[in-house]
Amino acid sequence: MKPPAVLAVLVALTGCTGSSAGPEDGAGPSVAAPSVATTTSSAGPAPTSSSPSTSAPTSAAPTTRPPTRRVTVADGLDVPWGLAFLPDGSALLTTRDEAALFHVREGAAPVRLGTVPGVDPGGEGGLLGVAVSPEFESDGSIFLYLTARDDNRVVRMTFADGRARNLQAVLTGIPKAGNHNGGRIAFGPDGFLYIATGDAGDGSSAQDRSSLAGKILRVTPEGRPAPGNPFDGSPVWSYGHRNVQGLAWDSSGRLFASEFGQSTWDELNLIRPGGNYGWPEVEGRAGQSRFVDPLRQWDTPESSPSGIAVTADGTVYMAALRGESLWRIPFRDGQAGEPERLLRAEYGRLRDVVVGPDGRLWVLTNNTARGTPRRGDDRLLVIPEATLR
Repeated sequence: MKPPAVLAVLVALTGCTGSSAGPEDGAGPSVAAPSVATTTSSAGPAPTSSSPSTSAPTSAAPTTRPPTRRVTVADGLDVPWGLAFLPDGSALLTTRDEAALFHVREGAAPVRLGTVPGVDPGGEGGLLGVAVSPEFESDGSIFLYLTARDDNRVVRMTFADGRARNLQAVLTGIPKAGNHNGGRIAFGPDGFLYIATGDAGDGSSAQDRSSLAGKILRVTPEGRPAPGNPFDGSPVWSYGHRNVQGLAWDSSGRLFASEFGQSTWDELNLIRPGGNYGWPEVEGRAGQSRFVDPLRQWDTPESSPSGIAVTADGTVYMAALRGESLWRIPFRDGQAGEPERLLRAEYGRLRDVVVGPDGRLWVLTNNTARGTPRRGDDRLLVIPEATLR
């Protein structure tokens, strides 16, 4: 696969709109006048809104917070989707339908960096996942998964001096549709970029290893198939996926992925290179040697999983959209324990969960899409594990 041509453009400062409903995560009511805030609460968010900052946050280290206190870092966000940390403890946040990129730091007003050019939002597509280069301190690179006019793609930008610029296409040609666009990206402990794609509404493509749809892909930062991939010359790492939206590793380098089911079972999977996860021939556990069974499965009303995170002790946290919960799944000695349902209906739909630099959980809500927005939605929360016990 040849690397795509490079496109050099600056981040535009104009808005980008447009969406249509999808069956799992389509558009719905949104907050009329988004705002951002920095708020502290011992029990939950009670936002005090203010206008977004237009200057970069200071470079001071994140404020240390008591381990039993929950913090609202931002509110009034419109369909937030992805979150990734920079080496200084601040983070980058994407919003799907606006195609906006924010720089966020606890204790400071989030900074809207502008809209990412070339995004064509609609249904479940738009500006989705974000990842930070493991060599960020030397190359300043960030990576974004977005829906363009003709495809889903991964692009690379440079983030420096409070600006994101120099957009370059890294991997193009990922099939797009109104739903099942995947979108999560993350760098693994091996330094390669992992890309979660959906089947774009065509289940047969998930079993077709020549298609980029319904897969987990593993590529170099330049978008080429990574050395050691299971299929020679291919970016495919695993296949037979319906719509993967969560990727995370434990301290032993094991990759976990969350996956939307159709109408029966949502899944948490342990990913094996070259593994076939069954879709569309099977949903949930198959009990057949040619397919990899999920570690755990849920009735779809209980979950509709999106982002996942793994803490230092191996516990997996999984954000649930339709289930309006944060699921905690212990993982010990290669076995997944009994899932525990947390935050049930407390914050509504949850899109992403990420472990912050100090071990606290950073959680994105998702009520301005298909949910019913509450006061302050959508928001970015910091939730210490101690408040979940």
